[in-house]
Amino acid sequence: MWDWSAFLHYLHNWYLLKGAGVTLALSLACLAIGLVCGTLAALMRMSPRPYLNKPAQFYIWLMRGTPVLVQLIIIYTGLPQLGIRFNVIESCLLGLGLNEGAYLAEIIRAGILSVAKGQFDAARSVGMTQAMTMRIIVLPQAMRVIIPPLGNTFNSLLKTTSLASVISMEELLRRTEVLIQVQFKVLEIFIVAALYYLVMTTIWGFIQDKLEAHFSRSHAPVKARNASTARNARAEIERVLLSHDAQ
Repeated sequence: MWDWSAFLHYLHNWYLLKGAGVTLALSLACLAIGLVCGTLAALMRMSPRPYLNKPAQFYIWLMRGTPVLVQLIIIYTGLPQLGIRFNVIESCLLGLGLNEGAYLAEIIRAGILSVAKGQFDAARSVGMTQAMTMRIIVLPQAMRVIIPPLGNTFNSLLKTTSLASVISMEELLRRTEVLIQVQFKVLEIFIVAALYYLVMTTIWGFIQDKLEAHFSRSHAPVKARNASTARNARAEIERVLLSHDAQ
């Protein structure tokens, strides 16, 4: 029978709340690792040099082609056989972060490729370095393309962290299972855990909407993106540089 008193009690259970906090912290940490790995992999993937793009292609192929659960188990229980040992937290960060980076690499690469080639040529013609071009010209425009799939990926990551319970990571699902073994309130406690996940993903949905609205505003030369000539692109980039210097 459904036990309303147990459900309401576990709805604000501190043990589960701490597990939800661990889930959120783990997701944010893995997203940060994934962004670093994904950005590096995307830039290497776009390089014409084989010694850069081939390793990036292999990394993306390997991480996207194998289940993340298998990757976590190999890192935590397989690598020690080779003398490489990671604790539970390190294994989760490494496994989930590298897996996330492989997906983000393609998202970031698609965002960069969405910027017209004339933008790069015009920036080079006014003497901008590659780093300045990426920071001032390319990334503000690419973020319009990157943010929506990036937000969806983080939404999935919040739920994918539940796989870390297999290697005994004390996140929300693991603590839910431990509590059920003690209290024997299976449905009530699992429903509470599901609500916690639902609350976290819903809050992130609002944050994602704000980010999309922010980056949809004109932070970059929109006219240059639509211009058909390098002259117009160059003029717009010079305007951006002047406004950037003024700030």
